[in-house]
Amino acid sequence: MDIDINDKEFSLFQRLIYNESGINLTPAKKELLKSRLMKRLRERSLASFKEYYKYVTEEDATGEELVSMLDCISTNLTEFFREAAHFDFLTEKVLPALLENKRKKREKKIRIWCAGCSTGEEPYSISMILAECIEHLSEWDIKILATDLSTRVLKKAMEGIYPKDRIRGIPLHMLNAYFEKGEYNLRNHYQLKDFLRNMIVFRRLNLTDQTFPFKGQFDFIFCRNVMIYFDKQTQSELVAKFYKHLAPDGYFFIGHSESLAGTDTRFRYVRPTIYQK
Repeated sequence: MDIDINDKEFSLFQRLIYNESGINLTPAKKELLKSRLMKRLRERSLASFKEYYKYVTEEDATGEELVSMLDCISTNLTEFFREAAHFDFLTEKVLPALLENKRKKREKKIRIWCAGCSTGEEPYSISMILAECIEHLSEWDIKILATDLSTRVLKKAMEGIYPKDRIRGIPLHMLNAYFEKGEYNLRNHYQLKDFLRNMIVFRRLNLTDQTFPFKGQFDFIFCRNVMIYFDKQTQSELVAKFYKHLAPDGYFFIGHSESLAGTDTRFRYVRPTIYQK
């Protein structure tokens, strides 16, 4: 079954997706949108994009189909220790200074935010770095908030189970220290150990919401390869919210294809893709 999407229908979805998620789909993404949404049309046994738009916006009072639609649109490419320079900087610069500052304050509380966490490789990578760098880890109060728009990827992230091909690139000593090998039907999979999984709180969060449901500040924030899907105005508004929720001197990490150039920001440039409050 092949159903075409006309320009008017694309425009309706384009506006809906932008309003609900901040994702800015250009006309060049028309075929991508069509291919991603076809599975939803099949799931709902609908014969046209017009019918599906009506179902999402008028007929589904639960709002669940809107969430499923946004799940389909979201791109979730990730891997462990992706963009390794960030993890080197974390190990060599950020954590030594942060831990020294915490010791001076006689404080053992660390809060981190991974925005756009996808299937969990990024927050789990950070948790492994923390375990490598902090002695007597169990004595610290550490929480990583990992958020994403997609409920589908969050479910996978919470499980912390990855097939063998997804854990390539993890040093052997880390694999032995932080993963358990699966058994039976999961014998070609690895699962993060409980003490790392318990460090992370996974939540669905729309980054275009006017306010976020937390009050405290984070010691550092990762939001990598997410803002590329937003226009400049949405980027500026989001960066201002990140600044507000970051502790003084905290670091903000963005993706290798992103920059804060052109956004109205008070962040101080440190090096490409790394900024400080």
